[in-house]
Amino acid sequence: MTQDNGGRGPEDSADSSFFHRIGAFFRDESEDGDAAKQLQSAMQNARAKGVIGEDSFSMMEGVLKISELCASDIMIPRSRIKAINLDEPREQWMREARESGHSRFPVIDGDFSNVIGLLHAKDLLYSLLDPDYKPREHLRPVKFVTETMALNQILKDFKTEKQHLALVVDEFGEVAGLLTIEDVIEQIVGDIDDEFDTEDSEAKNIVPEGKNRWRVKAVTLLEQFNEYFHTSIRDPHCETIGGIVADRLERMPRRGDSVEAGGFRFTVLSANDRQVKLLQAERLPAPALSPAPDRK
Repeated sequence: MTQDNGGRGPEDSADSSFFHRIGAFFRDESEDGDAAKQLQSAMQNARAKGVIGEDSFSMMEGVLKISELCASDIMIPRSRIKAINLDEPREQWMREARESGHSRFPVIDGDFSNVIGLLHAKDLLYSLLDPDYKPREHLRPVKFVTETMALNQILKDFKTEKQHLALVVDEFGEVAGLLTIEDVIEQIVGDIDDEFDTEDSEAKNIVPEGKNRWRVKAVTLLEQFNEYFHTSIRDPHCETIGGIVADRLERMPRRGDSVEAGGFRFTVLSANDRQVKLLQAERLPAPALSPAPDRK
């Protein structure tokens, strides 16, 4: 006897199977204990069968990925944080704040060993319009997170506490970097550009992230990359770093893919169904030299 499926076709069955497996993942019904891999496999099958689109697949993959990333993976390093020192002349920090295009600024007293609060752009506007306005009296509290804190927990805290920015501290309590809610969300949906982002700015194509680690736009020309790092990556078929990654993979790169070239490991941070957008470049340790044979 053939079991009645209620008139559902093959696509309905695939849809049902996919969401059943997602439900099983969250109920922790996996027998082999590797639920995350099972879920990713189910997502890949659903994408192949047309149950979910490429963009949806990319975002779902990003949701899974942020649980594996921590604050230090995406933070802006301390050297690039635009902070306001209220001890400096008002004209100076107002000019720097305006040129940065940011909407929130950590406020320091001397240096980053003494962070005293957070100022919004509208606070700076009040300060500009009213010479008697005292920014110190309108500071907002700053959120601090550790370098090892998972991005999914940070995103949850941002939402619960209605925060948009956090300073990242190392094991000694020193400020190591900064991240925003936008930085976390971009790990799921890809780059979010605003009117202050300059896509064609070569100065922003390569951004230091930490020791031996950089964020690199996929459109970065090999010539620019080689000049910046004093390397000699060449390929007669590619002009950009993104092209090198796609060429090595021999398929369209996806978030999380990685390849090695020219002494670097390139990991895809952002991509869509047409192109890779953002990479993490990590300099690999130099191979150990074999000891020279003894000569008698």
